[in-house]
Amino acid sequence: MPQPLATRAPAKINLTLHVLGRRADGYHALESLVAFAGTGDDLRLEPGSDLALTIEGPTAPLAGSDTDNLVLKAARLLAERVEGLKVGGFHLTKRLPVAAGIGGGSSDAAAALRLLARLNGLPLSHPGLREAARLTGADVPVCLEPRARMMRGVGEILGPALDLPRLFAVLVNPRVPMETPAVFKTLDLQPGQVLSGAAHPVLVAQSAQQILAALKTARNDLEPPARALQPLIGEALALLRGTAGCRLARMSGSGATVFGLYDDCEAAAEAGKQMRRERPDWWVKATSLR
Repeated sequence: MPQPLATRAPAKINLTLHVLGRRADGYHALESLVAFAGTGDDLRLEPGSDLALTIEGPTAPLAGSDTDNLVLKAARLLAERVEGLKVGGFHLTKRLPVAAGIGGGSSDAAAALRLLARLNGLPLSHPGLREAARLTGADVPVCLEPRARMMRGVGEILGPALDLPRLFAVLVNPRVPMETPAVFKTLDLQPGQVLSGAAHPVLVAQSAQQILAALKTARNDLEPPARALQPLIGEALALLRGTAGCRLARMSGSGATVFGLYDDCEAAAEAGKQMRRERPDWWVKATSLR
């Protein structure tokens, strides 16, 4: 009997997010440096004859039913592209907040594709696997191999993996969901419209201090519209900036999760404790990013 397979579905953090404009097809063109956290959901696959999904964990009630979960969507798309695909029952332990700008559902879907690839002896470069990831969602391809890298277009253009130094962070979500389409709509860009703004900094293998300095010259263009829709994002950023040793505070993705960066794990841990004292009802996690 095949043994169960397991993997982590790490949180995806947009360290930067530049909106370059809106394409003629209506999609927004982006440029984003993505890194992955040491915290995330967990996914297990029990090989079997039928696809199935069970969900548990602190944020499971917000993850939707198994019929519309991205784990099963990704698995079905792969099964349509790989004849005789071995499948089974997935068990998702959901810890990340939902609709939070940290790619929780996308990372779960990518984790499902990784497990199915392992079960079937498929390389992650398999065309069917890549197509299933792309069709599942814009952020799924970058989550398939969770390494820091540049993501461009609508998420389909991926740069090579970057050897970033470990960045120590605190992730904070005020437990309010943010719908990505609503945030983009607030930008009010017309198809074909291009945004002006400083170019994204070029990042090479550098020290953590050099990376932090470069990150400060970048931005998240979705932060102002998201803050206008949900003032708690601004409050969370202000609280993070008030913690000792915070080098940079910024929103991830379309929100509402924000992150603070620190020089070491001790400073991040202390900042996390302070945030939990001040907002015990919020989701707060000290972690590292790579």
